[in-house]
Amino acid sequence: MQISLEKISLFPPEQYVYAEQVRALAKDIFGENPKACVVTYGCQQNVSDSEHYKGMLSLMGFSFIDEPSEADFILYNTCAVRGHAEDRVYGNIGVVKNYKRKRPNTILAVCGCMAQQDIVAERIRKSYPYVDMVLGTQVQHRLPEFLYKRLSGSNRIFERQLDNADIIEDIPLSRDGRLKGWLPIMYGCNNFCTYCIVPYVRGRERSRHPDMILKEAREMVAAGFKDITLLGQNVNSYGNGCDFGVDFPDLLRMINDIPGDFRIRFMTSHPKDCTIKLLDAMRDCEKVAKHLHLPFQSGSDRILKLMNRKYNRETYLGLIKAARERMPDISLTSDIIVGFPGETYEDFCDTISLVNEVKFSSLFTFIYSARTGTPAAAMEDPASREEKGIWFRELLLAQEKIAKENSKNFIGKTFRVLCDDFGKKEGYMSGHTSGNCSVDFKAKKEMLGKFVDVKITDYTNMLIGEII
Repeated sequence: MQISLEKISLFPPEQYVYAEQVRALAKDIFGENPKACVVTYGCQQNVSDSEHYKGMLSLMGFSFIDEPSEADFILYNTCAVRGHAEDRVYGNIGVVKNYKRKRPNTILAVCGCMAQQDIVAERIRKSYPYVDMVLGTQVQHRLPEFLYKRLSGSNRIFERQLDNADIIEDIPLSRDGRLKGWLPIMYGCNNFCTYCIVPYVRGRERSRHPDMILKEAREMVAAGFKDITLLGQNVNSYGNGCDFGVDFPDLLRMINDIPGDFRIRFMTSHPKDCTIKLLDAMRDCEKVAKHLHLPFQSGSDRILKLMNRKYNRETYLGLIKAARERMPDISLTSDIIVGFPGETYEDFCDTISLVNEVKFSSLFTFIYSARTGTPAAAMEDPASREEKGIWFRELLLAQEKIAKENSKNFIGKTFRVLCDDFGKKEGYMSGHTSGNCSVDFKAKKEMLGKFVDVKITDYTNMLIGEII
């Protein structure tokens, strides 16, 4: 395809100018080798965003360290989905006060989903006067400009407009990995689940142009990436409201056609938008992992309606049946919220029964965390934290039993595995199957980054295998 640049917003040229000015200022203020520390909280989308922050910081002359106490520039890329993540951020912001006493020129930036919330920005403004910048989710590309202004002596910077502007392409990028990488295809969310803060901090859905996605995918394959995960708050909505005539199943097939030996994953899928067309594309595309992460959140139709999920138990189970008819060995994973406001033990038992019926490969489970500004935060919530904790442990035990049964069924089967890390034991390699199951097996170090056929021989707390 020919890329039509007039319809695509690129990284602004003036930001390159600011980057050069920051490079000169940083050497004067911090010395010849200014150091940055980028700390990421939350989802894979935040990880991808942090890779772009690092790309811009590298352009500005910074090298990277893991210890914030020794950094000249500290950036916290935050998550607002659960209270625990926010508490960790506030705790770490508090510690930076001590760092700045020893290194008063240190710059601290708080970015991401927390920073987008008015209540958070106001708290930081009043209670953390040593925070230099608070940047929302749609002003990321202006980091060189903001850093230049702060280093030049401007007042503290609070930039958080959420105007659903065009996606900015070609932001400098510094990827964390070499084998497994993230590829955003869209941003924002239109679903407004009653418990979720994402639409309020990420804005409405905006899809990247398919030409730009394919360009980046080809670059990743050429750079040696073997496991590419497509990202979006709801990837199934990709292309909605756009004029380029490509939906998510179409996009999967287009990326699948790129020459090379690599694997395609994606997350997250919303059940209300999961179609038979998508399942057919997964079946037909040999590079697309046979793994579907399809959050159902609750097995109770009453609770699903309160959550505004726009599907019911029957619809969800129908999708699972259709997926397994097309891909009998597909790996299924999901998200579950325990203790949503108004949930009873009977509602929770509906969740347990769905888990036992589907037999997921793994689950991401959470006790409900109220998010200020969401409808659910104002709902009556009679169940105690102690009750929810008991339900939560019951769910964990049910899934643990299923996971053991599933793993025993793997013994004797052979899977194509990407050698993506060194094992915990000397002489072992760790890798992942198409279904995203982790396997340890004996292998030489030079096998890193290669696909191998591994026969499963044992299961302890993880799969053990041997190369065929």
